[in-house]
Formats: sequence, structure tokens, C-alpha cells
Amino acid sequence: MNSAGSMSASVGTSKRLKPLVIKPMRPRGEAGGGGSENVCPTASLTREDHWTRLQAAIDAIQTETGVATSLEQLYRSVEELCVQKHGAWLYHKLQAACDQHAVQALESLRVASGDESAAASMHELHADGELQLQSASTETKLGSLARVWDRYCAQLHLVRHIFLYLDRTYLLQHSPHRSVFDMGLMFFRQHLDQSYQSVQSTVVQGVLWSIDAERRGDAVDRALLKNLVRMLALLGLYDVVFMPLFLERSRAFYVEESQRQVVEVDLGAYLLYVERRLREEGGRCDAVLEGMTRVLLLKTVETCVIEPHVGYMLGGGEHPEDASDFAKMLDGDAHEDLKRMYDVFGKVRAHKALCAAFKGHLKQVGVRIGSDASPEKDAEMIPAVILLKKRMDGILDRCFDDIMFRDAVKDGFGYFMNLRGSRPAELLAKHMDSVLKGGGKAKFTEDDVEAALDSCLALFRFISGKDAFEAFYKKDLAKRLLFGRSISMDTEKSAISRLKAECGAHFTSKLEGMFTDSDVSKDIMGSFRGSKEAQEALAEVCPGTDIGVQVLTSGLWPTYPVANCNFKTSLAEGLEVFKKHYLQKYTGRKLMWLHSLGTCVMKVQFKTGPKELALSFFQAAVLMAFEDTDTLPFKDIAAATGIEDSELRRTLQSLACGRERVLSKNPKGKEIEDDDMFSFNYEYTSKQYRVKINAIQMKETADDSRKTNETVMQDRQHQIDAAIVRIMKTRKMLSHKLLMSELMTQLRFPVTAVDLKKRVESLIEREYMERASDDASVYFTSHDPHGM
Repeated sequence: MNSAGSMSASVGTSKRLKPLVIKPMRPRGEAGGGGSENVCPTASLTREDHWTRLQAAIDAIQTETGVATSLEQLYRSVEELCVQKHGAWLYHKLQAACDQHAVQALESLRVASGDESAAASMHELHADGELQLQSASTETKLGSLARVWDRYCAQLHLVRHIFLYLDRTYLLQHSPHRSVFDMGLMFFRQHLDQSYQSVQSTVVQGVLWSIDAERRGDAVDRALLKNLVRMLALLGLYDVVFMPLFLERSRAFYVEESQRQVVEVDLGAYLLYVERRLREEGGRCDAVLEGMTRVLLLKTVETCVIEPHVGYMLGGGEHPEDASDFAKMLDGDAHEDLKRMYDVFGKVRAHKALCAAFKGHLKQVGVRIGSDASPEKDAEMIPAVILLKKRMDGILDRCFDDIMFRDAVKDGFGYFMNLRGSRPAELLAKHMDSVLKGGGKAKFTEDDVEAALDSCLALFRFISGKDAFEAFYKKDLAKRLLFGRSISMDTEKSAISRLKAECGAHFTSKLEGMFTDSDVSKDIMGSFRGSKEAQEALAEVCPGTDIGVQVLTSGLWPTYPVANCNFKTSLAEGLEVFKKHYLQKYTGRKLMWLHSLGTCVMKVQFKTGPKELALSFFQAAVLMAFEDTDTLPFKDIAAATGIEDSELRRTLQSLACGRERVLSKNPKGKEIEDDDMFSFNYEYTSKQYRVKINAIQMKETADDSRKTNETVMQDRQHQIDAAIVRIMKTRKMLSHKLLMSELMTQLRFPVTAVDLKKRVESLIEREYMERASDDASVYFTSHDPHGM
């Protein structure tokens, strides 16, 4: 800092600015430098004089009259007393003044509430003992109470401003109160508890009444309500007095209202009611109540309007007449209501109950779809289940997006898709066969086929008997490949790749081998048609006839019975020409003709003109029998063709009883009898030049289905035997219970304990394993007489 000397030295030039000089501050009241402006104006007053001035100001504030002394002088008086170590004395005086001020304010509140009997006049005692505010003048009285309280707080704040120096020095070090304002609230609370319970009751009950009125739909002054709530919070009455009463009152209100709503409205309307009430209470907490109230209030409402009625909302409990509401929502795809229900149940942690009801309903719907074993219902089962899966996926994505609910869908579909053993697997394979043929009457495009394959694969995951599906799928695939009925080879390979990704390469290895055979057969036929020697030999024995052969690798394709069929000598010799050519190229192999899969196109002359008939080998053999005669009995046809009896009857039905009747049957009827006579139908007409009559080869009979199931069961027995032997060789000795558990884990198809026990007994008989002599429930390996 500059000294006095430096200051005088700087006064040389009148035009230069006077430099700023900062001097040390002297204690208040200390004389010095002759500066009269440094003398404190209150230094000559005694402490009683200071207090007289301060008390007059406090009284003026309380009576709302003018204060004679300026606020600055009042502040200086407080500061002077604190500096002179009179803080304790001043604090004691201020306590007395604030105490008196609190009593006066409470008296004003008593008057505002309607004199000493205010509480009694504003409440009525009901039969249950609960005090309720009468609505006649409640809001007016509450407004008066709020104005008195606001005035008291404003006065208290002004007093604190005057005593701010005391507030920031003495009170911080020597008082339990953080400020003069808190001290005033403390006196107010003390007198309120001791002598003014009616005022407290009026405020608390007034707030409760206002909230009840708003819940009933009446308009209330929220600003007034928030002011009174703030009053209770400042006085420490909110959490200890108001909150218990408020929560209990809310509980009683919502218990009564929710019980009434359950009776009067349906589930959708009740969910809207719950959502609306929770939203209203949340908004009330934000706008009026203290922050601590939100969690407790919403929890109270939830336990009243949700938790006791979970059973009702799920369709049970006390109201059986509403038992179908939840099911109707699911069946009607009411996504908004279901999403609302999911959110509501989550508030009381009832998702498990909702999930259980959801899964139960899914099982019921699935059982209804799949339980009817009639042929008509079987044909509709897979499309219905696919539609159900799409609906459930929509509900999961939009309403129940939770892993627990997705697992429930898996369990539900897995349950009813396996109730009928291998039948659903067979039906799914047939449905995929229809899809890969182009959708039948639906006429699918390739994009439609891809979407349908995705839907089929979704159901395939739920089937436990995947070996049965493989057997039926392979059989249908063989027919599509052999008869050229696939919509496209790319689509076929796409389906195989989906199955491979789902089950692994071992599942589709044979299916992929079938495609390889088809490609190899094309190369073989190209070689045969390109061979001059073979074509000359074919033209010599079978002129005007083209032969196409598909060579199938045994073991990759389904097992087909070898059926005899008598052909014309020329046709049989033509087949021998191909056989000779094939064996010259692939020495050491053996060809076995499967006439049941053969097709041919035969040109037939009718009265209306020639037609090309697409026939099976069996159908062609039957028609060839009519080359030299127009009428033949059933027995003569059987002798001429050599076809097995049941297959011959099916073939004759297709020629004489189907849509395209190139033969006439006498007597008429759908069944073929031993005494029936058949005649060539020269009167046959068709708009098409080429007519397909070999659809019989694509149809699967009940006997075919039975044989395929028997094959599946035989394969399963072999797999069970192999698994038992493998486990016993590894474990050496095992109890029956543990063996059953190991088998259930390893086997990939559904099996019962009875089936497993039969296979164990079979292996014991064949001496692959033995029972322990001292415990029949324990098995151990024995010497393997078969070298396994």
C-alpha cells in the first residue's frame, strides 16, 4: 500500500488523476486520522438502547406497522451488540420475542379457523370414529389459515434479515438452530403441540379433505394445498402426523373404490382405471406433496388396486363370470390392453402369475387345435398352429417383451406339439411338402415359400421327435425330386440349409445325398443319350421310345418295396439296354428297378382324337393289357400285369373311379371287387392334350404312413440299445434310476420309461448286460457275446 508521503508526492501535476489509496481498516469506534466518517453511529448507545430499538422494530413487524428505524441501523445495532460480546444476551431477548410472536400467530390461526371451537365445527365424527371435514366452508377457512401462515413466515424472514449478523455468528456456534427462522418455527411447533391441537387438526384434516375431494373429481386450489403441505413440512408435522393419516386414508379410499370397480367394469376398463389412478397420484405428488411421499403413496395405491385383484384380472377368483376376459384379450390380440396389463402387474412383481396364466391359455388353445385327430382337422392343424405362433410372436414383441414370457411360449408350444407322439412331426413334414410344391391352390411365389419355410422351421424347433420328421420329410422330398414337383431346386436347397443350421450336418447328410444322386443321374442320362451304341440298341428293341432313368443310392433314399410288373417285351428290353450301358461304366454295381416309382407318357387314341397320358408304370401296364381287347375282368388284369393285389386295386381306382376315367367299371362303385369288369373308355374327353393321371404316386396312403412310423420306431429301438450299451461300457455298473436319467439326457426323441425298460430287458436277454445278484435295480456289463 502507498504511504502518506507517497500520496503527497503524487500531487505535482493538476492534470494527472489522483491515485487510489487503500488504508488498513481500523476497529469500529477507534478514533484516528481525524476522520469523523469512521466513527460508528451506534457506538454511544447502551445495549438496552439497542434492544429497545430492535424490540420496537420486531413489534412493528408483528403488527404490520411502519418501522421507525432503518433496516441498516437495526442491522448495525445487532452487529454492535455481537461485537461487544452481548450475543448470548441478545439471543435470549430474541427468543422471548419470537416465542411471543409464535403465540400471537397461533391465536390468529385459531381465529382464522373459527375461534376455539374451530376444529369441532369443521369436523364431524362418523360411526367409525374418523374425523371428516365438512365441505361447506372448508376451503374458505383453509385459505384464511394459509394467509395467516404466509404472513407469519414473511415476518419471521424479515426478523431474520435484521438479526442476520447474530444468525451467522452466534447461532452457528452456540445454538442448535441453524437460523433465526428455524428458531421461530421451533417455538411455533412447541405451542402448536401444547395448546393449539385444534389448529393442527384443522390444517391436517383440511389437506386430507381437499385431496379426497380432488380424487372424487372436484376442483381444488392446488396452490393453496401446496402451501398448507409446505407448512406441515416446515413444522416437522408432515412425516410424523400427516403421512400416516394420509396413507391410511388413501388405502381406505382405494380399497373401497377398487372393489366397486371390479364389480362394475370389465378387465380392459379396470386396467385403464388403475393406470389413470396411478398417473393422477404421481402427478399429485409432483404438484402438491413432498418428494418423500411418491414411493409410499404409489406403493399404497398399487397394493390396494392391483395386488388383491391379480386373480380377478387373470380370470379367476371371486368373479368367475369375468374368467374369460384375459383369454379374450389374448384371442383378440388386444395389444394395448395386454401391454397395459404387463406394466400394471410389474408394479407389484406379479409377472410370474401373468406368465403362468399366459402359458396356461396358450396350452389350452394349442390342445384344442391339435387334439382332434380327424383327417379334416389334421389337415388344418399346422396352418392353425403357424397362425397361433405369429399371433404369440406379435404379443411378445409388443406386450410381453420378456425372456420369461418367451420361454413360456416355447414351453407351451413344446407341450401341445408333442401330445400326439410323432403325428405333429408327420403333419409338419406334409405341410412343408405342400409349401415346396408351390402351395397347392394358394399358388405361392418363391418369396411366399421362403416366409412359409421360416414359419415351419419355427414349429420344427418345438418338435421333440425330429427323427420322425426326417423320415416323412425324406419320403416327400424323394417324390418331389423323382416326379419333378418342386417349385425350384434353389428353394429345396434353402430348406435343407435351414434344417442343417438347426440340427447339424448329420441330420441332413442323407437329404443332401439325394440331391447329389439327382445331379449324378443327369450326368448318367447325358452319357446314355450321347452314346451312339446305346441309342442304336434302344432304337432297335424299342423304336420311338425315350427312356429316362434316375439312379438312387441305396441307404440315402427311403426304402421302397420291390414290386413286380409285366411290361411289353420291347419296353423291358429297352430297360436292359440302359442297364448294360450303366454297368459298363460302373462295374461291380447292381441295379434294382423300382417300378412303383416309374412314370411314362403314353399316346392313346380316343374317339375325339389322340391324347398323351402321363401315367405311372402300373397304370401303363394296365392300359397295355387292353391293346388286344376292349374288356377284361379283374382277375385277367391281375394275371396280365403281375401287380400286387392292393396296388392293382389302387391303380384301377385311379383309372376307372377318379376324375380322368379312361376305363369304365361294371358295376359302378368306388371299391374294386374280384368280379368287376373293366372296359376301355373310347368316349373319354378332356380339354387338355396331355392329361396327368399319375397323381396316385404322389398320394400317401394310411399304410405308407404306418410303415414309416414303424421304421422310425425300429430306428429308435436301435438308438436306445446303442445308448444303453455305450453308457454301461463307460460306467461299468449303474443303478436303474441313474441309467434312466442318463438315457433321457442323451436321447433326442420322446421316450417313456416303459419303452426304456423294455429295451433294458431285451439287452439282458441277449446278454449285453446283467442284473446284480444282490440288487435287481443295479446293472453291470457282461461279456459281449456279439462283439459290440
